[in-house]
Amino acid sequence: MCLYLHEKEIIMTECTSIGEVRENIDSIDREIVRLISERSRYVKQAARFKKNTDDVRAPKRVEEVIVKVRTLATGREIDPDIVEKVYRTMIACFIECEMNEHDKAQ
Repeated sequence: MCLYLHEKEIIMTECTSIGEVRENIDSIDREIVRLISERSRYVKQAARFKKNTDDVRAPKRVEEVIVKVRTLATGREIDPDIVEKVYRTMIACFIECEMNEHDKAQ
C-alpha cells in the first residue's frame, strides 16, 4: 500500500501499479463512509435542537459550511468546486434525513 494516514496528515508516495492505486482508493472509501456515518449521528442529534423546518434547512449555516470546506480544499490540492459539489449533495441528503428526524420528534 502506498498511502499512509497519520492523524490529519496524509503522506502519499507514488504507487507502482493500478492494483496499489485501487487498494488505496478502497481504503480511503472505507474511511469516508466511516466519517459520513459519524456525521450522520450528529445530524440526527441536531434535529432535536431545532424548532422548525427553517431551522433544519438552515441556509445560512449551509453557506458557512461551504465557505469553510472551499477554504480547506484550497490548502489540500483539490479543486474547491469539486469539494463544494460533494458537500452540497451530502448536505442536501443530510437535511432530508434531519427533516425526517425532526418530524418524528414533533
